[in-house]
Amino acid sequence: MATVYLAKDQKHDREVAIKVLLPDLGMALGPERFRREIQLATKISHPHILALYDSGETPDHLLYYVMPFIPGESLRARLDREQQLSVDEAVQITIEVASALDYAHRNGIVHRDIKPENILLDDGHAIVADFGIAHAVSAMGDEKLTQTGITLGTPTYMSPEQAMGEKDIDGRSDVYALGCVLYEMIAGTPPFVGPTAASIIARHTMDRVPSLAIVRENVPDELEDTVLKALAKIPADRFKTAGEFAQALQRPAGATYSRRVMAARSATASMRAIDPKKKRKKVAMIAGASAFVLAIAGWGAWHFTRGAHIRNAGSSTGLDPRRIAVMYFEDDSKTHELSYLSDGLTETLIARLSAVPGLDVVSTNGAALFREGGVAPDSIARALSAGTLVVGSIEPDKDKLRVNVRLKDGTGTDFERASFEQPKGNPLALRDTLANRVAEFLRRRLGTEVLLREQREGTTNADAWALLQQAEQHFRSEQTAIRASDTAAVLSEVQRGDTLLAQAAALDPAWPAVPTLRGSLAYRASRFFGDDQTSASKWVTVGLAYADSALSLSATSADALELRGTLRYWRYLLGLEPGAAAAKQLLADAQSDLEQAVKINPAQAGAWGVLSSLLTHTDDVTSARLAARRAYEQDAYLSNIDVIVWRLFNLAFDDAQFTEAVHWCDVGGKRFPTDPRFGECRLSLMATKAMEPDVPAAWRLADSIVKLNPESSRQYAIASTRMGVAAVLTRATLTDSAKHLLTAVKAPADIDPTRDLEYDRAYVWALVGDKAAAIKSLSIFLAANPNVAAGFNSDNNWRWRTIADDPRFQRLVTTGKQ
Repeated sequence: MATVYLAKDQKHDREVAIKVLLPDLGMALGPERFRREIQLATKISHPHILALYDSGETPDHLLYYVMPFIPGESLRARLDREQQLSVDEAVQITIEVASALDYAHRNGIVHRDIKPENILLDDGHAIVADFGIAHAVSAMGDEKLTQTGITLGTPTYMSPEQAMGEKDIDGRSDVYALGCVLYEMIAGTPPFVGPTAASIIARHTMDRVPSLAIVRENVPDELEDTVLKALAKIPADRFKTAGEFAQALQRPAGATYSRRVMAARSATASMRAIDPKKKRKKVAMIAGASAFVLAIAGWGAWHFTRGAHIRNAGSSTGLDPRRIAVMYFEDDSKTHELSYLSDGLTETLIARLSAVPGLDVVSTNGAALFREGGVAPDSIARALSAGTLVVGSIEPDKDKLRVNVRLKDGTGTDFERASFEQPKGNPLALRDTLANRVAEFLRRRLGTEVLLREQREGTTNADAWALLQQAEQHFRSEQTAIRASDTAAVLSEVQRGDTLLAQAAALDPAWPAVPTLRGSLAYRASRFFGDDQTSASKWVTVGLAYADSALSLSATSADALELRGTLRYWRYLLGLEPGAAAAKQLLADAQSDLEQAVKINPAQAGAWGVLSSLLTHTDDVTSARLAARRAYEQDAYLSNIDVIVWRLFNLAFDDAQFTEAVHWCDVGGKRFPTDPRFGECRLSLMATKAMEPDVPAAWRLADSIVKLNPESSRQYAIASTRMGVAAVLTRATLTDSAKHLLTAVKAPADIDPTRDLEYDRAYVWALVGDKAAAIKSLSIFLAANPNVAAGFNSDNNWRWRTIADDPRFQRLVTTGKQ
């Protein structure tokens, strides 16, 4: 928009900054309007607004204006260096900027480009820059500004109404942008980020603001509520003025509802407290196992780009036609010999459409939920919230292959259909023709251009591509064999899939997808043989060799990095590394691989999921929660999404973030109503401030949890839920009843070999206030799990606050003895 020069004002012997408008912008604005608008801007005077000294036009007809030179730094430079500021300093800066904005708004000037780059820091105080250019350019009108190819505003900080091009922008748009800046100062990252401007704008418009409490435990409830109000999607729901925003930040306890009150109103959930440190390795092994499965099968979790304010395109269902579900194509050959090709075409089409800005495409994992058929199209549309369905089939016709494709709206009604043929020996041409034909259909449907990115499958060898698709079939069959505990079938599917991939590698040795899939086959086998360290170690070694091979072909392959990071993490969980130092380094290497994978592809949901599990071993609970949340946001249909949601609940609950815990318990209960864990979470929350301690409801819930458990774990579930009810009784001040129930519950080692239930019993005794009983139960747990004692000693765990100062507790967690 402008170029900045440092200059010397010789008349006044001072350094100044001169901003010269870009030629196209200056031409569109015109010298007369520029002088008129700049003159108005020079009249505003405020201690936190950068003044304007002068303006003019060069002999080359370039427009410029002159400002003071501030020797400090911008807020952007400060954040780039420190990432996060203290809460107090962030609030102070925001109050100062808000006061400047309030003054400008009362004088008829809306900034429209508040961002860290335009906030200067001088001796610890904030100064807002660029009011002059903002006022001058905004006076042009959006249409004329657009003609210059310049946009006023930055997507990362732009309000929804400004992003959508609404004409009547007022000061509340600046309030939203300042809310984004405050969020970034506290969290270290803006509330919404994405790979493209369009995806960021869509998230501003549609997505919920991530909780600040996830990244900063010391953020007061009232401060978070103030930020959330500033970031309301609708201007009417924000602060009416920037001055009100500043006042809310100055109050020690704002007038907005605290999260505690909001949680009590909205909570429908509760659960048993499971400390991630308690059985962390065991839980992580389960979680890490499935986090990677479908991410590899579909070559990455494809990114959701959310549309905003899109017209319904005639659908009577209310479903957005820009949300598209590509269902798995049917193989109509008599012997089903084309299933590899139908699956490959489906997954390729999902991948290519997912890369189109403005489309919100259901992931392969979401589509896979309905691949067995038997569900009506309108029911699928409702389940996936998709206003457009793509369905199709492939069938042989002599020496050709015919693809039939149909597009349906949310009611299940066809609105486009076509058939086309390609020679059997050219599946790549078939793939590309299908993608282009569907893109044309969508253009007609949505009234906008659907531009497909260049194909990036990485091979031009049609035979190699076909072999890999066939190997994918064996990859899926391996998963089926694993579920059936069929050892012979597992080994057979691995061998058959690997044989096909070896042929593909011979045809295209430079294609990294081939060794990546070979490595994932080995990883699956290592999971299956996890109880046999020798066999598991062999398969892990094989998988790591393939991962290294893939990375030698493409060092920036997110899929290969995810594979290697997952295998390294699994090796760590198996305890295969000799010595603590080597194990620690292995975990660090795995973390590095996974972090690099998500840096290369932020939509790599599987890598986020594994990373969230790994981070629990580093005691970085905040980062573990963030990674788990990113996994859920990037692909809510991951094969192990129940594990991700369960982890999100436990991490929030363990961190005493009960509002967040309520949310994830609700999500789990709605998506997995027959999973007893999401009944347990409701029971646990009843014993916290998040919910009312409804004792009759707690007993009913306990009975339902027991019934949902398989027969083999019923006795454990009975003991566990009774302890949960005892916690609710305690919070309901029915202490005697709680003591009686705790004493009556029996949890012998034969039903609880790891003595986890004694951990739960200790927690409830601590709630009751019986320190001796709590410490006794805790000693039983630590005797069975001595390796976790350090966690009690180092963590400020809210469960043990009532007994933390007891010398017996301190000796127990330090020495293992009372």
